[in-house]
Amino acid sequence: MTKPSTRTIVALAAAGVLVVIVAVAAVVTVAVRNTTTPPPALTVYAHGKSVTVPPYKYCTVAGIAESGQVHMNPCQQSDITVPVQPAGNPVQISLPKKIADAPWVMVREYLLPDNRTVVRDVKTYLDFDPGTLALTVPSRPTPNLRLVGLEMQLVLPARDEMGQEFFVPYQAWSIKTA
Repeated sequence: MTKPSTRTIVALAAAGVLVVIVAVAAVVTVAVRNTTTPPPALTVYAHGKSVTVPPYKYCTVAGIAESGQVHMNPCQQSDITVPVQPAGNPVQISLPKKIADAPWVMVREYLLPDNRTVVRDVKTYLDFDPGTLALTVPSRPTPNLRLVGLEMQLVLPARDEMGQEFFVPYQAWSIKTA
């Protein structure tokens, strides 16, 4: 029996390495294709504490018809609201780039001293510089108003049959304050 030549050994080793590389590439490709990107979360800071706020409503756009009608994939909904204790301090919201770069609306809810009357204040991405990544919400913009909650929404512009334009929220994050 003859010994295999050095050339044969090198060729067999190269073939073995190539098989391993192809197998690893296939496993990585399947793993990457089957992963899902988690929904974006807000980071909220108030009174020395930071919390991560996942969305309570998360829809993705499936497509837009020529008529302008938006088709949504099935939405994920939950009852998530994250309590934050601002204790007279402002609430700071850190926006992921995905949210900051999209049309959004922030609905702030303030309570009057009678503890029954809620005053809503709406701000949109148009009220801030493009790409704003952080927002500060005063917990007491005036002595008679106390922040009780806020909601961030990613929105799509829409128009009804009468030509009225409005926003349709398709993703939302809710924060309750005490």
